[in-house]
Amino acid sequence: MTHHKPPLLLLILLITTAIAAASAANFIQQFKEAPKFDNAADCPPTTTDTTAIHIAMTLDATYLRGSMAAILSVLQHSSCPQNIIFHFITSTTTTSSDPTRLRATITTSFPYLNFNIYPFNDSFIPGLISTSIRSALDTPLNYARTYLADILPLHVTKIIYLDSDIILVDDIATLSATLLPNDTVLAAPEYCNANFTFYFTPTFWSNPSLSLTFTNRNPCYFNTGVMVIDLQRWRSGDYTRKIEEWMELQKRMRIYELGSLPPFLLVFAGKIAPVDHRWNQHGLGGDNYRGLCRDLHPGPVSLLHWSGKGKPWVRLDAGRPCPLDALWAPYDLLKSQVLFDS
Repeated sequence: MTHHKPPLLLLILLITTAIAAASAANFIQQFKEAPKFDNAADCPPTTTDTTAIHIAMTLDATYLRGSMAAILSVLQHSSCPQNIIFHFITSTTTTSSDPTRLRATITTSFPYLNFNIYPFNDSFIPGLISTSIRSALDTPLNYARTYLADILPLHVTKIIYLDSDIILVDDIATLSATLLPNDTVLAAPEYCNANFTFYFTPTFWSNPSLSLTFTNRNPCYFNTGVMVIDLQRWRSGDYTRKIEEWMELQKRMRIYELGSLPPFLLVFAGKIAPVDHRWNQHGLGGDNYRGLCRDLHPGPVSLLHWSGKGKPWVRLDAGRPCPLDALWAPYDLLKSQVLFDS
């Protein structure tokens, strides 16, 4: 019997159909239930807002596994975990941020967690975004940190913002106790040895008026994945609008390459309260191009941050983990991933 090879056009059609089917498929991630964590005997009452520690994080399916590990690490190392209130921001414009499904996932793994979910209508954000060096930095939800003062209720006056690719190994109450003196709006670890000029383009530095932006300031790089923010001062100073003005300028002339970070530097660098470097051992995801393995910075560690292209859960699943990914693995609550058709 003669076997005929299928026509090339048919092969192309089959391959195209398979790709389309794969793109329509999604994974439902199922997570284990975390242990319950109770307050120590000397914790203050949880009945007042002044004793609560407020934490804001974004939440979507893409980074959900990282978020779940981050939540577990915060609770596990807290002396007063029942005093912590999580504020999760989801996108209203992407199916991966379905608040009902995300709420069910959080509740299943953390039945006792005190949390709220805030759908964020980020439909206007693409009009302010210019493409950056990595597509993950261009998602509208990545810009939600700019709008915390608008999203969160007015009674929340101080917030800790955390990225989803972090693990705490210390009591977050210490970070929450960071002082914001005088009119300081924001606190974060500063890295004054970093080449600050790198974060802006030659167009920015060669412009006579733009290059004066940091006059009378001692600007240092800081990472926006871990911040303590006074929301009252942010609101009164209209800092959301100040950041948006730089984003609008970026649409007209390219003055930076790195997503949501540079506008924060333009507004706040040289004006923030410093935090010990132990609270953001960042860069563990490598650079924004290849995500190569990196070592810890010298000194003590309270928070590990896999900023950069490489995420620990992705590298672990691929069987190519970096040595420090082993520090993330014990907090991984993933039970299974189930494929379903959307």
